[in-house]
Amino acid sequence: MTQPTENLPQSPPDSGQGSKLAEFFNFEALRTDLRTETLAGVTSFVTMAYILVVNPAILSNAIFLNESGDLFGELVVATGVSAALATLIMALYAKLPFLLAPGMGVNAYFAFTVVLGLGVDWRVALAAVFIEGILFILLTVTNVRSKIVEAIPDAVKHATTAGIGLFIAYIALKGAGIIAPSEATFTTLGNLRSPQTAMALLGLAITAALFARRVTGALLWGILGTSLLAWIFGVSPWPTGLMSIPAAPTDLFGQAFVGLGEMLRVNFWEMISIVFVFLFVDLFDTIGTLTGLGTKAGYIKADGSFPGVEKAFMADAVGTTAGAVLGTSTVTTYIESASGIMEGGRSGFTALVAAALFMASILFIPLLQGIPAFATAPALIIVGVLMMSGAKLIDWDEPADAIAAFLTIIMMPLAFSIAEGLAMGLIAYPLIKAFQGKTSDTTLGMWILAAIFLLRYIFVAGGA
Repeated sequence: MTQPTENLPQSPPDSGQGSKLAEFFNFEALRTDLRTETLAGVTSFVTMAYILVVNPAILSNAIFLNESGDLFGELVVATGVSAALATLIMALYAKLPFLLAPGMGVNAYFAFTVVLGLGVDWRVALAAVFIEGILFILLTVTNVRSKIVEAIPDAVKHATTAGIGLFIAYIALKGAGIIAPSEATFTTLGNLRSPQTAMALLGLAITAALFARRVTGALLWGILGTSLLAWIFGVSPWPTGLMSIPAAPTDLFGQAFVGLGEMLRVNFWEMISIVFVFLFVDLFDTIGTLTGLGTKAGYIKADGSFPGVEKAFMADAVGTTAGAVLGTSTVTTYIESASGIMEGGRSGFTALVAAALFMASILFIPLLQGIPAFATAPALIIVGVLMMSGAKLIDWDEPADAIAAFLTIIMMPLAFSIAEGLAMGLIAYPLIKAFQGKTSDTTLGMWILAAIFLLRYIFVAGGA
């Protein structure tokens, strides 16, 4: 496994040793400095700032008041504050450079499946998210979640890093229009003459050039440069303004508690199923994300352990619980945190910077809305390139390692889910080892994980 210092910056010119801030965040041991951490925090934030607009847009399909109209403004506040709170806990308690926010995918499940599809009141759905958060806290306190991380085979951990890289790049390529849907071939090359796609490709060239020249903050400058060019050439409209006063979440705050009272009117088994899906998706998405990010950042030790991971899980659990109270769906760790790690972020100060920006960002929604989605694609593609390096640590001559790793890597982008890729790898690894007659190379934890995923696919997952 990767040693804790493998990916750390080497001998920073000014790490700020001696200051209380540097001592608290352990800059010297992590071989980092204030400037690097600040830049990393800004980069990670800008890369995932889209959530401040996208999450409210998705949830507003289901969360609204007939008598008061939509709650988009309040959802923006709920999104920003929940992200800031969870990321602040990650910064000060876990002291890791990971950012959290309401998760993509699970917000769509909340809005389109639970509320609109099943007809569950959105307050009850928020109550289900609240219960999920409480269960996560219990699983974290009892150390169950960290034991799950330790049970994941090394090959799958390395593959998770590479798989997340492909997943990030796939999202970016699709979002920028570089690839497009096709009935004949499923996906195909997009229309490169489209102004947005052409601008994304230009941004990729700029970002790649800056990165190749080892310019500090290459990913951030790539995002800002692409946005500026898009505004100048009229590919994307200029921001409508700089600041605005957001609406206080008076109609959203605490509605999860109202939903708890309404749960008695909902079908019990249906409610259990909803909570289970929220729990399952967040649990294994978070495990996969933290494993991949932890490996890339060099936190995971040779024995497969991840010191302090239980604190990261706690930040995730408290964030989910608080987010439900504020009025948003499940809060989770974001794979976009990798962009800050690639810029050298190694301490909780990276997350602290991002948390402050999340809180401040609710005042700058007009400006954030002006950054086009395709402008973040180049940075995400470069992050994907870098995270693929995890594949070189896999023993491709060992059948169990190779098959489990390949399934993990390929299924993440194709199933559009970190959890599904991780599931395939965890099922395959102990089975292949058993076929080889090498059950001594497996652990009880591996078999338990494999059994859980198999039972989930047999009795819960229905497929497309």
